[in-house]
Amino acid sequence: MTQSMKKISIKPGLGCSQLILGSMMLHEEKMEFSAGLMDAYVTAGGNSIDTAHVYGASSSRAVGIWMQERKNRADMVIIGKGAHHDDKGPRVTLEGMEQDLAETFERMQTDYVDIFMLHRDDPNQSVGYIMESMNKQLEAGRCHALGVSNWTIARIQEANEYAAAHQLEGLLCNSPNLSLAKPNEPRWAGCISVYADDAAWHERTQLPLLSWSSQAGGFFTGRYTPDNGDAELIRVYYSEDNWERYRRAEALAKQKGVSTNDIALAFVLNQTFPTCALIGPNSVAELQSSANALALSLTQEENRWLDLRKES
Repeated sequence: MTQSMKKISIKPGLGCSQLILGSMMLHEEKMEFSAGLMDAYVTAGGNSIDTAHVYGASSSRAVGIWMQERKNRADMVIIGKGAHHDDKGPRVTLEGMEQDLAETFERMQTDYVDIFMLHRDDPNQSVGYIMESMNKQLEAGRCHALGVSNWTIARIQEANEYAAAHQLEGLLCNSPNLSLAKPNEPRWAGCISVYADDAAWHERTQLPLLSWSSQAGGFFTGRYTPDNGDAELIRVYYSEDNWERYRRAEALAKQKGVSTNDIALAFVLNQTFPTCALIGPNSVAELQSSANALALSLTQEENRWLDLRKES
C-alpha cells in the first residue's frame, strides 16, 4: 500500500517529498534492481528523483524506462541538474544548459524536467547572464522551476535580486550539503556545505533546501570509529566536534528507541526552514531505514544540542 510522505512546496502545484531519491545507483543494465528501488520509493510515498546529466546516460535511461513502463511521468517530480564543468573547464553557459537538457530528454524519454538546477556555479559568469539563460529554459517549457546546486548563499541572493529587478523567475530552491556532521573540507571540488550563517539565511528567506549527502556519507551508521574509517570519510568528517555530535546523536537515539543514523537524518528534516534530504539507498532495506526518520520529530532545542550550538 502506498504511504503518504510530507511534501515541501517549491511553488504552487509543485512539491517535493521530504525524501528525494538519488539516481547515481540506478542503471539501465540493472533494471530489475533499479525499478524495484523506484517502486519501493513510490510505495513509501516519495515523488521526487534527483538526476544529473553528469551521472551518465545509464542512470537517466533507467529512470526513463521505469516511468514509461509505469506510465507515471506526470506523477513524478524530476530534478535535472546540468551545465557541470568538464575537463575543459566551466560550462555554465546557455549552450551548456541546452545541450545537457536535450540529452537528458533523449535519455529519459521526456520533454521536460520539473526542476532544472545548475550543478555548479561559475563565478566568472554574471548572474544576469545566468538568470536570463535559465529563464529561456522556463519559457521554452523545458522546466517548471529553477534551482541551483553548490552555489554560495551570496550568489543565490545576487541572482534572485537580479531576477526580481528584471521581471524574471528566480531560484526557488538550493541544493547544497546539509548534515549533522560538518565537513572539514569540500568532499568534491566546487561543493558547498551549509554552516551556521547559511542556515540563518535559509531561516530568514524560507528558501527550500534540498540536501545532498544528508547522512554524511555513512558517518552515523556505526560502521566507523575514531580509529577506523575509509580515507575519504576521515578527510572530510573526522574531527572531535563531529565525534561529539555522533555521541550526542547516539545518546538521543537510545532515548527515543531509534538508530543514530535516524537521528542524523531527522536533524536535516527538522530545520526551521523547508528541507528535503536526497538519499542514495543501495537496497530496499536501506530505503526503508531512511524512511524511519520521517516519523521522528526533533525540537529546535534538541537540534541545537546535537549541533553543539548554544542557546540563542
